[in-house]
Amino acid sequence: MKLSEELIYRGFKAETTIENPADLDTRENKKFYLGLDPSADSLTIGNLAALMMCACFVRHGYEPYMLVGGATGQIGDPKENGERDLKTLEEIDHNKGCIREQIERILNSGDGNSKDFETPGLKMVDNYDWFKDINYLSFLREVGKNFSMTQLLDRQFVQNRIGEGGSGISYAEFSYTLIQGYDFLHLFRAHDVRMQLCGADQFGNCTTGMHLIKRLENANVDVWSTPLVIDPITGRKFGKSEGNAVWLAGSDNGGGNYTSIFDFYQFWLNQPDESVEYLIKIYTILTPEEIDDILKRHFAEPEKRIAQKALARGATEVVHGKDNAAAIENLTETLFSRDTDFSTFSEDELTEFAAYLPVVAKGTELVDILVSTGLAESKKKAREFISQGAISVNGTKVTDDIAINQTAIVKKGKNKFVIIK
Repeated sequence: MKLSEELIYRGFKAETTIENPADLDTRENKKFYLGLDPSADSLTIGNLAALMMCACFVRHGYEPYMLVGGATGQIGDPKENGERDLKTLEEIDHNKGCIREQIERILNSGDGNSKDFETPGLKMVDNYDWFKDINYLSFLREVGKNFSMTQLLDRQFVQNRIGEGGSGISYAEFSYTLIQGYDFLHLFRAHDVRMQLCGADQFGNCTTGMHLIKRLENANVDVWSTPLVIDPITGRKFGKSEGNAVWLAGSDNGGGNYTSIFDFYQFWLNQPDESVEYLIKIYTILTPEEIDDILKRHFAEPEKRIAQKALARGATEVVHGKDNAAAIENLTETLFSRDTDFSTFSEDELTEFAAYLPVVAKGTELVDILVSTGLAESKKKAREFISQGAISVNGTKVTDDIAINQTAIVKKGKNKFVIIK
């Protein structure tokens, strides 16, 4: 399957300046870039969709330049409904290091196990490296003079912010699109990068760079965007700004922005049938032939959830590695087996489970266990869960707050577990 065919098969095509996708298959210049701002110390599965699109280009011989926005991160990509809170320089530096590692792992290995990050052609760049020495007047003369206010005011996010009922917009965020446009110009000049990849919501910002390169270098470059992935249950896009983020970090980097590997796997495993077909194409590196076979078997026997299991394992392999994916798959089968007697697990087995599940010391009250592990937002809510029969200890439902003095597994609902040891 050619690149253009695979991009369309996997759903990686939205707005683009490339009229005929087949041109990608014979393109002489195979350099592209994707930019990500360090607004948190972990990326989300919304970002992962764009990275999976990049990985598709890489598999077909393209050379990636992955831009971590140390400069743009100091301003913040404008939101539709209000100003972003400015990050400190220390936060930005910390966040850059965290997401660089995630980008490298996903693009380099495809399975998350590689630690040497030696995929041929991968370049990691930081726009702070070229912006830190730019003179403000020089920037206005070279960049600002090439844009009319009409062009900038026509941007949708600006219209939303300054229109009736809008929250207004600062000059800093208003200027963000010019800064991003200059990134493309710099990468064109320094590395002959002639294509930018992005999410569909960034297409307008990306065309700023096209305009600059055309005006200043009399050259044509392109933008290729991928649709935003929508949560099938809420109808909202996957991302931190929507409050429904699923993070790529499996443990806390300091900002609380993480999703445990167990919960990450469960997220994909619990996707509805109507979503699994398009998600498995986006979030796994299974071949089209493998995907088509999985879907054929799945829809023949949907009760076996064959596609959900393949999606969960495939997405977890990409982000957390094959070893972790296999371990979580085995743990899930054990915990959800109808024949499992939780009280019979050995200390060694519970220690193995504890690598992926929250752990609380013996002797802790059940209410405190639920609150400390985030299974209840308050003690009042924890008591409600207990009284409603939503909590079990070693497979037996409990209806009163008790101290758990023995080694045990506490379960809330269908798929939340805590190890007591």
